[in-house]
Amino acid sequence: MNIYLSGEIHTDWRDQIVAGASGLDVVFNSPVTDHAASDDCGVAILGAEPDKFWHDHKGAKLNAIRTRAAIEAADVVVVRFGDKYKQWNAAFDAGYAAAKGKALIVMHGADHQHALKEVDAAALAVCETPQQVVDMLRYVLNGTLPS
Repeated sequence: MNIYLSGEIHTDWRDQIVAGASGLDVVFNSPVTDHAASDDCGVAILGAEPDKFWHDHKGAKLNAIRTRAAIEAADVVVVRFGDKYKQWNAAFDAGYAAAKGKALIVMHGADHQHALKEVDAAALAVCETPQQVVDMLRYVLNGTLPS
């Protein structure tokens, strides 16, 4: 199963899922999680921009190539909304995955329930922890429940 791990990049939630899914027949993909590299990829490859809008525009478009291809290839898309920042890109990824008919798992804390109600409504599952994602994957792939 091909799984795309989208969303916040400031915690180790991806590492927790990958470690917890050890032994499952899964392949993980994710965005570039080096924040500086992600922000600056456009100007690093295509040349400097004096205007911050165009600097960000170049980077966003290059990152979109990776993101769109990864979502298209995914069987399951997991989108994590963290506590620290507003992740508009994560909401966009969730919407794109839903529009593409991908199985969507959304992960966030209780404090985001109201703000993400429409995103949650598009998901097949909504959870709060990486372990819950691992437990879902184990159930979907093997039919086993957590002990």
